[in-house]
Amino acid sequence: MGAIDPHFQAMLEAQAKAMEGQTLPPLDQTPPDMVRAGYVMQRQAQDQNAPKDLDVRDFSIPGPHGDIPVRLYEPQGLGKPSGLLVYYHGGGWVIGDLDTHDGHCRRMARWGNCRVMAVHYRLAPEHPFPKGHDDALAAAKYAFDHCVDLGVDPKRIAVGGDSAGGNLAASVALDLKDDQSRQLAFQLLLYPALTDEWETPSRKTLDGPLLTFEAMRWFEKLLAAAGHPEAHRLSPMKAAELRGVAPALVVTAGHDCLKDEGFAYAERLKDAGVEVRHVEYPALVHDFYIMADVSPAVIEAAKETAAALKAKIG
Repeated sequence: MGAIDPHFQAMLEAQAKAMEGQTLPPLDQTPPDMVRAGYVMQRQAQDQNAPKDLDVRDFSIPGPHGDIPVRLYEPQGLGKPSGLLVYYHGGGWVIGDLDTHDGHCRRMARWGNCRVMAVHYRLAPEHPFPKGHDDALAAAKYAFDHCVDLGVDPKRIAVGGDSAGGNLAASVALDLKDDQSRQLAFQLLLYPALTDEWETPSRKTLDGPLLTFEAMRWFEKLLAAAGHPEAHRLSPMKAAELRGVAPALVVTAGHDCLKDEGFAYAERLKDAGVEVRHVEYPALVHDFYIMADVSPAVIEAAKETAAALKAKIG
């Protein structure tokens, strides 16, 4: 494994220096709302320069557990119908929201030449598994069923997400693969969590930076999926049949405990005859897409990712 991008290394060193002499309480003793607030402040501070030439509106769509907040990004001058990316933010199914990923969604919309509908699915522990997954599936179905209202081409609808959001996107793609009236054009899986097991080398050895084993265990505990009759929805890696699922781009980061399962899932898709491409950014860390101001490497990665999206639905 190579060195971390020097800009991210400098950020990590500055954070460590700022924490000298301080001890944070364990996550288990920290209210989720406090972690959420800190995450919003930190990620927004690290992503201030996203494209502004988009029309953005917030509204709600119906879901099985009540209304679901969404945010629609429309690049100015984009005609109708266009492609649409239904996007699920990361945050371990516990933290993250429409604001933490606003800059990233703006880049995907502008550079991918498509509309993006970001989905704020229900979060644990207030809404334990599978409510977030139910919301994610409902949002994708809504996109197909209201494509005229949204100004999109039903043949150019994709799902995507990062980390836990990548898990949701992969799960939705599996849920829809046999739905002949709702055929996804693409799935964009960015450093996705794809299994509930800890068997890969990276899950055993890469304890941070950014995504630590403590955080992973905390997320899993609060999600409360273990033993649930629908727990298979949390582990796309274990799906019995992948043939027929939407084409995929799987992106991994070299310094991330989730990287090995991303690579393994891409291999499984390939073996099932699914069109798939795997890209790893060896010097980058988990969550890099929403820290665009930290390093120029993030912008380059985002442009490459958006180009792949544009090629499929733009």
